Amino acid sequence: MPFRTFVLKVANRCNIDCDYCYVFNGPDQSWRTLPARMSVDVAAAAARRIAEHVAAHRLDAVDVVLHGGEPLLAGPRHLGAVLQTLGDGIGPVARFAVQTNGVLVDSAWLDLFDRFDVRVGVSLDGPPAANDRHRVSHRGRSTAAAAVRGVQRLRDRPGRLAGLLAVVDPRNDPAEIYGYLASFGPPTIDFHLPHATHDDPPARTRPDQPEYGRWLADVYDEWIRADTYAHEIRMFEDVVALSLGARGSVETLGLAPSGVVVVESDGSIEDVDTLKASADGVTGLGLDVFRHGFDDAARHPAIRRRAAGTAELAAECHRCPLLAVCGGGYLPHRYSTARGYRNPSVYCADLTYLIRHIQATLPEHVASEPDPT
Repeated sequence: MPFRTFVLKVANRCNIDCDYCYVFNGPDQSWRTLPARMSVDVAAAAARRIAEHVAAHRLDAVDVVLHGGEPLLAGPRHLGAVLQTLGDGIGPVARFAVQTNGVLVDSAWLDLFDRFDVRVGVSLDGPPAANDRHRVSHRGRSTAAAAVRGVQRLRDRPGRLAGLLAVVDPRNDPAEIYGYLASFGPPTIDFHLPHATHDDPPARTRPDQPEYGRWLADVYDEWIRADTYAHEIRMFEDVVALSLGARGSVETLGLAPSGVVVVESDGSIEDVDTLKASADGVTGLGLDVFRHGFDDAARHPAIRRRAAGTAELAAECHRCPLLAVCGGGYLPHRYSTARGYRNPSVYCADLTYLIRHIQATLPEHVASEPDPT
């Protein structure tokens, strides 16, 4: 299966200090030895390799996501040169996106995003009290107001705001968080579970309860009650799609391979970066864009493991009736030192609760859909 999403680490530093960050506050500290930003030469080599991959697999579109750290720390002039290089090297099949904390967005950035038709996702956990539980400056100060200004500026430029991404904290009120994020009118709202492993499990007030699953189920109910579907919530839409036998769109659910690969700031080709949450060095493939193509990465055992479907899952997962929907849980969330990735997800009970909650609503909502004829 070819890669269709290329995540380029254009900056390897960040201007805020999120306590749940898997890059800077996780077990893998390789960022300390990597260049602070991706050079134009690395971008040019990556573009050539992506173009080769596009031609070899006859792809009609690929997503190129500029990521970090905080990608805007690269500066508009340098990132403009990187985007120009990528666009020239890959051609019109490239669709550009940026994932940012929003703090640095100003008119210069907006002009650059317009010039290269870049869609921008912003990480925001909710109103200030919720956002600042985890997303603060290096001096411990609030980042909420600056992030909101960035979201509002992007919203005022048609086509720039791709969506909002929030990390779930069960201590926050789900209806309040959802309503606040929806008030910005984003095309997409993504809710992510905090990255955790069996060695470092997620924080819970009641370890015997599916707190994260119940929280997400409450958000789902709010979303359904809104009855406008003005924005996507891809986790929920994927649970519905997978439950009905269709394919999902996010890599955190289902059994289909994700088609995502990472290029680090030094040109190294790596496995998905969220694996950095599980252990030190697990994303390394020993490949780089100067000497290797992306087909070399696709053949790597670590990448093939992601495409192995049920073969790499724990025995408990094989017996579960929800396997086709949850896919065994997101790969980083299965990890333990003792058994590697052959464990159920640390969010198994939460996913079970959420999936069954959504599935229980499907007959009602399917029945209420208007007849297309």
